[in-house]
Amino acid sequence: MTMQARGDAPRILLDAHGGDRAPGVVFEAVRLLQAEKAPLEIGVVGTDEVAAEAEALGLAFVRAETFVAMDDPVATAVRRKRGSTMHVGCKLVREGAWDAFVSAGNTGALMAIAKLILKTAPGVDRPAIATMIPARNDTKTLFLDMGANVDCTAEHLVQFALMGSCYMQAAEGLENPRVGLLNIGSEAIKGNDVVKLAASLLEDSPVNYIGFVEGGDLFSDRVDVVVADGFVGNVALKVMEGTARFLAEVLREELTGRITGKLGAWLARGALAGLKERVDPGRYNGAPLLGLNGIVVKSHGAAGAEEYARAVQVAAREARAGIVHLLGEMLGRWEEA
Repeated sequence: MTMQARGDAPRILLDAHGGDRAPGVVFEAVRLLQAEKAPLEIGVVGTDEVAAEAEALGLAFVRAETFVAMDDPVATAVRRKRGSTMHVGCKLVREGAWDAFVSAGNTGALMAIAKLILKTAPGVDRPAIATMIPARNDTKTLFLDMGANVDCTAEHLVQFALMGSCYMQAAEGLENPRVGLLNIGSEAIKGNDVVKLAASLLEDSPVNYIGFVEGGDLFSDRVDVVVADGFVGNVALKVMEGTARFLAEVLREELTGRITGKLGAWLARGALAGLKERVDPGRYNGAPLLGLNGIVVKSHGAAGAEEYARAVQVAAREARAGIVHLLGEMLGRWEEA
């Protein structure tokens, strides 16, 4: 199957069965994008049960035999479900039929299948999962790796830094992104041997390396890309999400528990609405799997329609920017240096 984009519209293929709220949320997101007249060509890959709804929305439909469940072991998804939506979607990206694949499904399975089918880009040993984090002065910080690689060498961290820098240049339009290594302190003597070696390698790399950064710097506007191994990155992300939920609960209790709190909430309703919008994780939904020979974006499994639509837009930005080609060029220059 070969699809042709209308003009320069990115061709984005969606996994109809990925996530906790699929397939309904996938089609709701499509309706939102259609209402916005987003310049995209959208298709869905799914089993026969979703074909009618896809066609009713005027979408290209790609049939798959099955799908990967959220609780499927990675080995099962890779070896026993080769006719799944994830397998089919990644194969079509590899063949050039579609520019990008978006799924809200099982993260481990998606990464394993994407790496198996698309392979890693030249100069990349391991792909990484990246995510955007809101920062001061209405800026954003790209944070990677989010859990794809628990054990990393210094060379892996350098590759993540290069991938993150390239992404922020191509997809976000930053001319010279500032890159930092997450560490237990900003001093050069801090950290383990892997982080110290990565720092020395980055000083001779083409990225704008600014040194070690600490956890609090993730929300500052002094760094654009923060690099960590997948173990540290995933723990940090979960702590941030948990802290945000806790603070929201405390704020809600304080504002609704007393008359003075309710009055304060009413007076500050505009500021509170702005705060909610700025720190809402759904605003930054769509985690690119960087380092592959193709574009794959992971949506949060519990994302609603608006959040899922944002993940589709992330994939579209990557496609328009030619992120895969640019990453290959940047890694090639570094290897030649």
